[in-house]
Amino acid sequence: MARIEDYALIGDCETAALVGREGSIDWLCLPRFDSDACFASLLGAPGNGRWLLAPKQFVSSSRRYRAGTLILETTFELEKGRVRLIDFMPPKRGSSKLIRIIECLDGNAEIETELIVRFDNGDTVPWVTLADDRSLTFVGGPHMLLLATEAPLRGQDMKTIGSFSMTKGQRITFALSYHVSFMPPTDKGGDPDDLLQSTEAFWRSWSGRCTAPGPYSEPVARSLITLKALTFGPSGGVVAAPTTSLPEQLGGSRNWDYRFCWIRDATLTLVSLMRSGYYDEAVAWRDWLLRAVAGSPDQLQIMYGVTGERHLPEREIPWLGGYEDSRPVRIGNAAHTQLQLDVFGELMDALYEARRGGLSENERAWDIQCVLLDHLEKIWRNPDQGIWEARSPPKHYTYSKVMCWVAFDRSIKSASEHGMKGPVERWKSIRSAIHEDICLKGFDQKRKTFVQAYGGTQLDATLLRLPLVGFLSPDDPRVRSTVEAVEAELVVDGLVRRYDTSASDDGVPGGEGLFLACSFWLAEAYALIGRHADAKALFERLLKLRNDVGLLSEEYAPDTQRLVGNFPQAFSHIALVNSAHRLAGAAGFDDRAKSTVTSIPSHGHSH
Repeated sequence: MARIEDYALIGDCETAALVGREGSIDWLCLPRFDSDACFASLLGAPGNGRWLLAPKQFVSSSRRYRAGTLILETTFELEKGRVRLIDFMPPKRGSSKLIRIIECLDGNAEIETELIVRFDNGDTVPWVTLADDRSLTFVGGPHMLLLATEAPLRGQDMKTIGSFSMTKGQRITFALSYHVSFMPPTDKGGDPDDLLQSTEAFWRSWSGRCTAPGPYSEPVARSLITLKALTFGPSGGVVAAPTTSLPEQLGGSRNWDYRFCWIRDATLTLVSLMRSGYYDEAVAWRDWLLRAVAGSPDQLQIMYGVTGERHLPEREIPWLGGYEDSRPVRIGNAAHTQLQLDVFGELMDALYEARRGGLSENERAWDIQCVLLDHLEKIWRNPDQGIWEARSPPKHYTYSKVMCWVAFDRSIKSASEHGMKGPVERWKSIRSAIHEDICLKGFDQKRKTFVQAYGGTQLDATLLRLPLVGFLSPDDPRVRSTVEAVEAELVVDGLVRRYDTSASDDGVPGGEGLFLACSFWLAEAYALIGRHADAKALFERLLKLRNDVGLLSEEYAPDTQRLVGNFPQAFSHIALVNSAHRLAGAAGFDDRAKSTVTSIPSHGHSH
């Protein structure tokens, strides 16, 4: 089984596929990110679905994205030849399409392909039919794939296989498109070369708008392209990752479905998009947020489906053995029913930053905020499950309370800076009460550090966020002592754990890797308290953890030196973008930090 970092991403802004170094596409859900997979060998075995296309024997392979695009080129070096494989998904118009073009650049090559389609998350074997135009159809229930190619193919053992010889200058194309099985396909694909040209033009036009900070422009641009690829175009929703159940610890059970949209990502996504010049995408995300959360305030959820679906029931898939035997494989996410108070703050902060960034006001936004604040006033003293979505009894998590403070603080600022009408004096009273409560109950006077939860002794990486969300000034001695405590207790091999899973009962057995976003927070905290050399060193070390095509997962396992967790992880990439802007001193950023109004929210969808 390939390592997680051995995969690259291709996508059409509605779904995405993972392509391994050796030419195998091992994960693809159609037609949406959250649809059932038709290639699921990533979480099982080849028999659960994959598409291999590569030379039969090669010495080495290297790969790259075409500059400014999501078009993947893998070059195979042979003993007497060289072959290039081009993989991409055209931005969706009509049906989803997956295009593969294989070229012989030098010498001769023997090519093999093995296409195993398994609908329903690697379970259902389709009925395969050869059409008059030599195309193949794969039908199972409501699903149909159509494959057009001139390559010689045949059926064998419930697989579609082929082998053929190529010489220098030869080029063979494959076009796989998705359709519903109960209607004739109206969009059979189009010319692969035309699609390659239009796809390259799309991505170059999009990435050409990026206003990335100087010394880190390359990793920022690649992260933003990845973020765009994880955006469901029709709705503007951004999925946390295109995968489910990639483990936080190899062989462990902390395996979650991340193919949904978290409110917790709201501010961070908006700030990174606006700061990088992508206002249309920022508006689309802001409007997705408002549609998703509209309704009764006591029904606010932490996450929703890509178009705002509320019910995301969790189940286990027994026929998939799990990535490197990491079970269970989960579809859906039960954490969508949890109370997590911090999301109120993330939402209010996002809407404030939208106004601050100059986005046109959405007529429903302020009314929704006021109703939610009325509800938060009644419940902020309640315990909750916290940002990390613990599956243990609720607690009074310090960071949850901090984000309740943020909710009222940003609403007060919206009223004073943008002329919004509301009971500001009452909100100020509540804001003061929350601040006093946190400083009294969330701070350990003996150890001089804030703690994860009231009355506890454990630390949590979210405590690094206190100066970043403006709760305390960076020069407050409690900030420096808390950063130093986190550094002493949660840093392993220079990177940051979310919390000590061996000492905390979070309701889930096993451990996890080092959380990459938390490590970016530490770099930002270093910068805020004046440790600029430490900030730069940590940030640049984190850049080196990206794989060869610039992608990051959720976590890093120092013992095996591997990426772990769902991949690629939107939150890791957005944290990279915002940290790069802070370290590069992007225009306006330092002033925002000093005025304590900027929030880059932390991420909690680990359960």
